[in-house]
Amino acid sequence: MADLKARFEQAVAASKALPDKPDNMTLLKIYALYKQASSGDAEGKRPGFTDMVGRAKWDAWNENKGKTSDAAMQEYVDLIESLK
Repeated sequence: MADLKARFEQAVAASKALPDKPDNMTLLKIYALYKQASSGDAEGKRPGFTDMVGRAKWDAWNENKGKTSDAAMQEYVDLIESLK
């Protein structure tokens, strides 16, 4: 577990220094996996349709509902590695 957490934190740092900016769908996936790994299932109300960015982020996060923190961390690490 400690090893996974350390690799996750390294991946978070690496995500800020990717050679190319990922497309929006990939950015949403990165965001959603990070939130699931660090906060668990999406909470609160889904933002209204006038807040398109907030709504897209919430929807992406909510798609990971029920995924364990460890599974989300591992997917995050794998995704960042694939983008390097």
